[in-house]
Amino acid sequence: MSDIAIRIEGLAKHYRLGEKEPYLALRDVLPRGLRTVSQLLGKRTASAEPNSRDIWALRDISLDIAQGDVIGIIGRNGAGKSTLLKILARVTRPTRGFAEVRGRLGTLLEVGTGFHQELTGRENIFLSGAILGMSKADIRRRFDEIVAFSEVDSFLDTPIKHYSTGMLMRLAFAVAAHLETEILLIDEVLAVGDTLFQKKCLERVGEVAQQGRTALFVSHSMAAVAALCRRGILLEHGRVQAVGPIANVMNQYLSADDGTAETINLPPQTQHQGSGEVRVTAIDLKDRLGHACRHFEYGDDLCFDISIEYRHPSPPLHCSVDIRTLLGVPVLHLYSMDDPTWAPVKVESNSLVRCVLSNCDLYPGTYLVSVWLGPSPSRGTELVRDILQFHVDQGSLRRRGFDMTWSHGLVHRDSSWAVLAESTAAQSQVPQLASHLQGL
Repeated sequence: MSDIAIRIEGLAKHYRLGEKEPYLALRDVLPRGLRTVSQLLGKRTASAEPNSRDIWALRDISLDIAQGDVIGIIGRNGAGKSTLLKILARVTRPTRGFAEVRGRLGTLLEVGTGFHQELTGRENIFLSGAILGMSKADIRRRFDEIVAFSEVDSFLDTPIKHYSTGMLMRLAFAVAAHLETEILLIDEVLAVGDTLFQKKCLERVGEVAQQGRTALFVSHSMAAVAALCRRGILLEHGRVQAVGPIANVMNQYLSADDGTAETINLPPQTQHQGSGEVRVTAIDLKDRLGHACRHFEYGDDLCFDISIEYRHPSPPLHCSVDIRTLLGVPVLHLYSMDDPTWAPVKVESNSLVRCVLSNCDLYPGTYLVSVWLGPSPSRGTELVRDILQFHVDQGSLRRRGFDMTWSHGLVHRDSSWAVLAESTAAQSQVPQLASHLQGL
């Protein structure tokens, strides 16, 4: 058990809407004790009755997190992500269960913890650092690094009440990011500053991860989670739904589709972009046998049948199917003009257009499909984004002996390999062998 950094057993947290976090003052303990006695005597009070305002932020969480693990905690708003980190940080108490943290703990739960508006940036570095657990000697030793990282050196002796929001957040993150801890809890603090500073924040957290420290990272940015974390935890309604490699957990979280194989009929409220002469009304995804399908294996054929509704006269149209990852990374652009047998479709009534992707060589994962129609690349008559999802499984890639994910790439290609020489001596003989073959 020495390699376990965080151990969680049966953790649960209950809240009642409208009530503050209870504190164990004497005035609170006595009424609570009386309520408990009355319940034991069978005299339930009104406050003990079940109430729709009761919320379980966490339910029966049990996890072991190894030292050196960098774990992304993902889930929808209200899933319990921040509550879990607050319990681990001892900011709030669990209702039941326990969490054991083995090692010095640092938290980046709220950027700006401990800042005072009347103090200067220099003074607030020492104040906030002390609140976050740094000694005065540690702060002095890291002071120049913190200032350089924050990029507010010109305003260091100015009260922070005169700082812009971006300056304040940069300084606060700089202090928190230079904590020297064995375990780091990070909750949605990377959305600070401009794009360049966010990149610097990600790089800094990445350095922490590479140093072998344990980190739990909560974020709604799937790109940041994928870049920083090796493993993931998916929370849903306060319960753990999945634990495993981050790519697998992200796929489960982002795949809101239930995987059914029916035709996707676009409802009236669908967001269409374009001039409106035609509309995509439905799309079918089929396998090579013509069966409706959403789950394919690597190497399968994918057949997209796109239903088009005529609305107004339109010039002949070309079509494209765009395939992206769930993170929005473009993977394939299938364009009708790439097929030499294609003739632009003249939409004068409802039409059906088919696009076939043979021998799909996408790496396993879940993908989004968008459809475009237009008379030329510079003029779009219709665009519907993310019209459906489909999933690619391992298929024949299982021959590799390990699961392929987006961490290995997006598109697979077979390649040819050969040993030309097995030693330095053999390499020196290759030119001689070539000369000999030419003389034959």
